[in-house]
Amino acid sequence: MTTFQQARAFLLEHRTDYDTAVAGFRWPDPVDFNWALDWFDAELARDAASRDRTALWIVDAASNRETRLSFAALSRRSNQVANFLRAQGLKRGDHLLLLLGNVVPLWETMLAAMKLGLVIIPATTLLTPDELRDRVERGRARIVVAAPDQVAKFADLGGDAIRVVAGATAPLEGWLPFEQAADFPETFVPDGPTRAEDPMLLYFTSGTTAKPKLVRHSQRSYPVGGLSTMYWLGLQPADVHLNISSPGWAKHAWSCLFAPWNAGATVFVVNQPRFDAKGLLATIG
Repeated sequence: MTTFQQARAFLLEHRTDYDTAVAGFRWPDPVDFNWALDWFDAELARDAASRDRTALWIVDAASNRETRLSFAALSRRSNQVANFLRAQGLKRGDHLLLLLGNVVPLWETMLAAMKLGLVIIPATTLLTPDELRDRVERGRARIVVAAPDQVAKFADLGGDAIRVVAGATAPLEGWLPFEQAADFPETFVPDGPTRAEDPMLLYFTSGTTAKPKLVRHSQRSYPVGGLSTMYWLGLQPADVHLNISSPGWAKHAWSCLFAPWNAGATVFVVNQPRFDAKGLLATIG
């Protein structure tokens, strides 16, 4: 059986030979698979060739402040978040609604949730309170991790979901500070193996012609499917990849997480409150 690592290596080797890649590629079909543990932690965060490489590079357009984190650092920090979430009583199969912009806690939470076996519901910060209520209720969110500017939308939502706010400058009633995760251990022990077909992501469709529908992806489908995205983008280890999609949309997961990190490349993000083409070009120029 082809492993994830073997499939990745084959595509990287034949990046410029499309015919050979198509003829020889075999999709990995593992019984157990947890991309965050079996690939990100076990390979990228430990291998001497990649562990100190920049995994995430964020430039904040408003302040021009840069944040860079290595694969090893993100592994440790996401372990802390996983332990923090576990301490709140979360367990495998629980649903987590993620309502953050392009800030470090988004990536830490994505990795942490995968490690725990939680089901992630990415949501755009453009949602109205009514749209958010629909996602919390139909998505059966057990916990919400949100940005400070999203907190007011929950005022009339009710429900018993645990609420966590990331980046608040002062305590907010009814909300746990995400920053408490820094007090938890940097090592993480899973409660057991993760089945490859266990659910990992729930995406709401755009709802262009009808009410948004829920689409489920497994621990295998998105990370393994991201190998084809990696090949299509032409990514190689140590490349720097920019994607301008906003969080909450599937494209963000494709090209701000799975495809570049499948390759061992750097995710580069210009964090803009609103897309500004001139500002983006000035930042990357």
